[in-house]
Amino acid sequence: MTATRSPGPALAVVGATGAVGSVVLRMLSERADVWGDVRLIASARTAGRMLTVRARETEVLALTEDAFDGLGAGDVALFLTPAEVSARWAPVVTARGARVVDQSSAFREDPEVPLVVPEVNGDAVRSLPRGIVAGPDCVTAAMIASLGALHAEYGLADLAVSSYQAASAAGRAGSEALRRQVSLVAGTSLGEQPGDVRRAVGDDTGPFAGPLALNVVPWSGELCEGGWSSHELAVRAQTRRILRLEELPVAVTCVQVPVLTGHSLTVRARFDAEVDAGRAREVLDAAPGVVLVDDPAAGEFPTPSDAAGTDPAWVGRVRASLDDPCGLEFFVCADNLRQGAALNATRLAELIAAEFATFTL
Repeated sequence: MTATRSPGPALAVVGATGAVGSVVLRMLSERADVWGDVRLIASARTAGRMLTVRARETEVLALTEDAFDGLGAGDVALFLTPAEVSARWAPVVTARGARVVDQSSAFREDPEVPLVVPEVNGDAVRSLPRGIVAGPDCVTAAMIASLGALHAEYGLADLAVSSYQAASAAGRAGSEALRRQVSLVAGTSLGEQPGDVRRAVGDDTGPFAGPLALNVVPWSGELCEGGWSSHELAVRAQTRRILRLEELPVAVTCVQVPVLTGHSLTVRARFDAEVDAGRAREVLDAAPGVVLVDDPAAGEFPTPSDAAGTDPAWVGRVRASLDDPCGLEFFVCADNLRQGAALNATRLAELIAAEFATFTL
């Protein structure tokens, strides 16, 4: 196919029909219009579907080499796909001279691919040796803007995190599994006896390691050495890369909770300098991408239902550690589909477009 070019760089959204893809399409209609042509690409199973983007009905193209015809320097392809799909097709795009923003895990550990959150290390998009920039997973994305701001003020020395992850992080399958399980236990007295929820749900736990309704599951990912999960190790590695602290001690525990949308995290951060909780609140209140909600006396602190459907990370329960003058404890919530994936990817694409425009002036 031969694309008809409009003013401005072209944007290809690969994985447009997925859970994150649908959020990205809404964002493209809400944010400043910096794009020319926007083409939507997905698997052959959903090709031909008509989706609305920027008030325009657009046909979804099948993921083939032809779908990228006409892309070149200054254009961007945004991959919202599984890692194996990104690994196969991202080089097809960069071979045409366009840039790739990948939201999967395919390139997060590649030393020639920067891992970027615009609020923290957006300058990294100026050098893309492979023409690719990666975004972090939604757990890392939820906390990294607040951590980046505090690190700039105090110097981060040690980090311990527990995540409470929403079902939608596992895609539509995760949301559907939670809704199905809730329908099985609603209105019953289940949850009072050993194993009764598991028996009600049966073996169909969806993408989770156990029943999620009326329960929490302290597992996300694959088993790795020492009993750690692959997701826990990934959050550790991504935090180190984004903050440029390759030796930072990081301990992570990932927990799935019966929430549809919105990740929450408890964070214990230790710094090189003594921390004043009042000053830390000022730093967080001024941090881009962060909203401070911290008045426990008035019952004001963030919850995932507050964060759902919003862009920033919501931070509260900020308090100095009781036993360490260099320690700070806080709680953070963020919409895992919007703030944790779609927004970061969309902003990275916009940064690349702006960098190219500046370079060519």
